Amino acid sequence: MSEAAQALGAEVMPREIAAWFAAQHWQPHPHQLDLLAAQGDVLLMAPTGGGKTLAGFLPTLAQLLQDPHEGLHTLYVSPLKALTHDIARNLSRPVADLGLSIRIEDRTGDTSQTRRARQRVDPPEILLTTPESLALMLSYPEAPRIFGALKRVVIDEIHALAESKRGDQLMLGLARLRSLAQGLQVAALSATVENPPALARWMGGARVVEADPGPPPDIAMLDVARPPPWSGGGGRHAAQDVMDAIAAARLTLVFVNTRAQAELFFQALWAVNDANLPIGLHHGSLARETRARVEAAMAAGALRAVVATGSLDLGIDWGDVDLVIQVAAPKNIKRLVQRIGRANHRYDAPSRARIVPANRFEVIECVAALQAVAAHDLDGEDDARRPGGLDVLCQQILLTACAGPFDADALFAEIRTAGPYGGVSRAAFDDCLDFAATGGYALRAYDRWQRLVQRDGLWHLRDPRAARAIRMNIGTITDTEKLKVRRSGRGGAPLGEVEEAFAAQLSPGDTFLMGGQTVRYDRLRDMVVEVTPNPSRQPKIAVFSGTKLATSTRLSERVLALIGDPGAWDALPGHTREWLELQREISVLPQPGTLTCETFLRGDQACLVAYSFAGRNANQTLGLLLTRRMEQAGLGPLGFIASDYAVLIWSVDPVDDPAPFLAPDSLREGLADWLAGNAVMKRAFRDVATVAGLLQRNLPGQRKSGRQATFSSDIIYDTLRRHDPDHLLLRLTRTEAMRGLVDFGRIEQMLADRPRIVHARAPHVTPLAAPLLLEAGRVRIEGEGAERLIEREAARLMAEAGLADLM
Repeated sequence: MSEAAQALGAEVMPREIAAWFAAQHWQPHPHQLDLLAAQGDVLLMAPTGGGKTLAGFLPTLAQLLQDPHEGLHTLYVSPLKALTHDIARNLSRPVADLGLSIRIEDRTGDTSQTRRARQRVDPPEILLTTPESLALMLSYPEAPRIFGALKRVVIDEIHALAESKRGDQLMLGLARLRSLAQGLQVAALSATVENPPALARWMGGARVVEADPGPPPDIAMLDVARPPPWSGGGGRHAAQDVMDAIAAARLTLVFVNTRAQAELFFQALWAVNDANLPIGLHHGSLARETRARVEAAMAAGALRAVVATGSLDLGIDWGDVDLVIQVAAPKNIKRLVQRIGRANHRYDAPSRARIVPANRFEVIECVAALQAVAAHDLDGEDDARRPGGLDVLCQQILLTACAGPFDADALFAEIRTAGPYGGVSRAAFDDCLDFAATGGYALRAYDRWQRLVQRDGLWHLRDPRAARAIRMNIGTITDTEKLKVRRSGRGGAPLGEVEEAFAAQLSPGDTFLMGGQTVRYDRLRDMVVEVTPNPSRQPKIAVFSGTKLATSTRLSERVLALIGDPGAWDALPGHTREWLELQREISVLPQPGTLTCETFLRGDQACLVAYSFAGRNANQTLGLLLTRRMEQAGLGPLGFIASDYAVLIWSVDPVDDPAPFLAPDSLREGLADWLAGNAVMKRAFRDVATVAGLLQRNLPGQRKSGRQATFSSDIIYDTLRRHDPDHLLLRLTRTEAMRGLVDFGRIEQMLADRPRIVHARAPHVTPLAAPLLLEAGRVRIEGEGAERLIEREAARLMAEAGLADLM
């Protein structure tokens, strides 16, 4: 950090702000002074509690003190609506103390229509919003007037945005803002970035300011009475130990990875809450009113613990948290660091956190994650360097047309100033423009997709009334369709949401968990699930199907390195060392640089295990491709199971040599065949088509259900495959499918990094393979192998009955 910049910052700090710091008995941090003096765009890296949000707003406060401003001065963009509320509350204090006569308002999906309409005419000096709401405001014809006087943009938690298409949308919005407001200055804030220079380039260029990281966190495994089970992910075995830790702390955040796990672990905690400590539950499927009550109770110090998912990951300061407990492996080092930072929200005090592995493999993963945190070795697939999504660009073109006619050359030049789109070609841009205008070759005959028309050299909306439907479908989040859950009766209290597919399975009388209580399903009315509390019955079915997180590449590498190095096992608990030692005696240990495979017989079936450490999604794909190849080879595959670490396949006949089955070229060829008619591709297409604006879920006066949208999407997908196989959206779908759900890119990277295949023929199921056989989620293969198994069993039965010779 530049000492000259800090000195300049101290010099330019208005005396009112200096006096305000003194009144709080604070000293400005060096990075706050640095940002105060900054002239261009800045990416600030500062730990939680380091005052980075105040650093982002100090230049705003200084400028408004010295030069009263008319109109919107500073735009704050956050990934979470809740974060905007929190910032508004925290920022109001220095603004009031400094006597600034300015308005601070938020603009999110929760903002009233009245306030939104007023903001379009009379924007506040400081506006707090999200990427989606910013995109909506930029689509208004009044956008030049709303943003014309804008001086600064503060982007909070930028790492969370850069990992998804929301970041692409924000960078396109930022490019538009730079066109509307000359001399705009951007300050981006984060506590966890693995590659700051890459993220700065993704912003379109920015100076990186790194604050003092503060004291290292106090983080360790939680001492538990019993070792974790061999499989499962709930952490119920440690509920009493977690409750004891909660009782010994002031306020504890208990993080889990999924909403279903949150509900289940909350139930497990209550079962051992003999002291009746006040404990809350917070996740994204709970009703907004319920989440708000929990947040208010945290802020008021009325709770001793909150069980939460990622809904409380980011920089919200709801209460005096002094302990964080992570139940189950974090799957991602950055996520763990972010969650650790929720404890002891002070710059000069270490955060205190404890981890609870949910099974034996997770013991190794948790130790690897702890070592990575200590080494400041953050993971990340470096999404900040991937090119921006063209489906997002299609949406941006349509939104630009909503704001008014545009010149294609000028828009192309503007888009190239957005970091993720700096390398987009004119041909790719023209493809997107053609799609936005006509729907593409196979769809241009349909009136509904004829949306843009060129007149006098400018592109216009063909029907200005289409702007409303385009705006109603803004956004890049293509989450699973959900249905509201309410108590039965008209006007029943909202409880939350469940996935539409889950709701479709319910019959009256079924019970499930929602908001920490057991409820009984009564009926579905007006697309709302109506329920009645039923605390006397145990829930019979899971509440959500949930999304399983895949372990990151960096963390997987550390797990593999730890397993393969007996000299490093001192960091592991005794029971885990004994487990690995037994594996070494019976078979081999997976090693970095190699792909270890095991084969063994179990009963009359043959098993093949490939320890890929490629993550759950990639291993699921690997299982499907390997079983296809085994089917072609006549080995009779019967099924497989995939985890983050390995894939295990059982078959009628054994695999004598795994190497040919794992050849990259043959796997890639098999992938192309498999993807052609796969449901995963259709799902990926639906997401791409929704973001690009081909599918519109929300229309004036109506909303399509998930089933309706899927039906429409599947028909269009099949039509394009038949008549326009090179359609832009099919090309984008193939690219999307190679990562995410299919994650084939990670398989290819794994095979490239570990080209040597080690094959161990074990005498029986091995210690590392045994937990895999206990995992849920087996995939059965309905092929020749199943028929051969039936024939074999029939022959055995006849022989046992003495009938073999009579056949």
